[in-house]
Amino acid sequence: MVKKTQIMVLASAGFLLVPTAQAGTFTEALVGGKPSVDMRLRSETVDQDDAANKDNAKALTLRTRLGYLTGDFAGFKAFAEMTHTTTLNTGDEYYAPGPFTNNETDYDTVADPELSRLNQAWVSYSGLADTSVKLGRQRVILDNARFVGNVGWRQTEQVYNALVLANTSIQDTTLIYGYVQRAYNIVGAETPSESHVINASYNGLSFGKITGYAYLLDLNLDSPAGDSKTLGLSFDGKQALGDFTLLYNLEYAKQNDYADAGSEVDASYTKVELGGKFAGIMLKVAQEKLGSNGEGANGTYGFQTVLATKHAFNGWADMFLSTPNAGLVDNYVTIGAKPAGIKLLAVYHQYKSDEGGDDYGTELNLLAAKKFSKNYSAGIKYASYKEGDDLASKKDTNKLWVWGQLKF
Repeated sequence: MVKKTQIMVLASAGFLLVPTAQAGTFTEALVGGKPSVDMRLRSETVDQDDAANKDNAKALTLRTRLGYLTGDFAGFKAFAEMTHTTTLNTGDEYYAPGPFTNNETDYDTVADPELSRLNQAWVSYSGLADTSVKLGRQRVILDNARFVGNVGWRQTEQVYNALVLANTSIQDTTLIYGYVQRAYNIVGAETPSESHVINASYNGLSFGKITGYAYLLDLNLDSPAGDSKTLGLSFDGKQALGDFTLLYNLEYAKQNDYADAGSEVDASYTKVELGGKFAGIMLKVAQEKLGSNGEGANGTYGFQTVLATKHAFNGWADMFLSTPNAGLVDNYVTIGAKPAGIKLLAVYHQYKSDEGGDDYGTELNLLAAKKFSKNYSAGIKYASYKEGDDLASKKDTNKLWVWGQLKF
């Protein structure tokens, strides 16, 4: 489950505006915009062994988003979007939808509470040469969302109040600066912030993209939890070798104390991923390591990715949303294909601690999803985590999702 301190923001290159025709007047821009509808119906079941003997969870929820994007007037645009998540009670939907919103403590957790809010409300300006500016509440995703994401898998996503500037005046280079003022998480909690985020990427190489980043996180909470300085560099790319495509990803980051954090915030992050694609089949082997500071017998701090869309990493069962003090090493194998337009994916994870190499368990993830057009999609997803010998807080967990979605 995403904690309140695990919410922050950065804007990504994805916010750059799509060129549209200029409206002649303010009124034409206001009424000549584009409405949007996004509805997702999803069933989620959770079967988890735990010492508290909680009952299995079952949730059938519907997420609806309604938005409106204005036309362009003198370089300005505006967007507003409401979101609403509701439970469709057929008589057997029982679950704990989050620590801040309910009293259903007898059931396992499905982090999709009934919730309505203003999801986005921003103004953008593109009248400066090679520069875009965006101010307000917005969706933000950076790179692969490992450090900055919107947790789009949950029915209510993470959104953020921020000022974001992006510049592309240097050839093949995107520079992003963001000031983060507030974040709104997936269960409705707010986190004030005085954080700065910087991201620079170069895409001028034929064989890959280089990205450097600095995340200076200062969360205005009662405790210094989540405050940190993270400096990192990644290289991601692919290379065609005849009918075979080589895939590779390398990343390193160092995390230290910042703002109100203590000196125990001192850990590193590494990722090495190598694979290939041939005859429509993709295979990758990888290791992701969220290190420990090595203090004490098992460490006192593990590398945290407080901005991340964590569901996409370290297994879909969401057992490691917070890195243990001894760190986490995730060795995994991914295989995928897309026959008849159906996305098939299988991932096997083996977990251990960074400090001491303790057994943290294994996990199998399976996915089948299909887009029927640009407007309709459906899928089924399964996660099965098996507990290890050395992490008593993590128990056997099985999760199953079935969904359908329409977007206009």
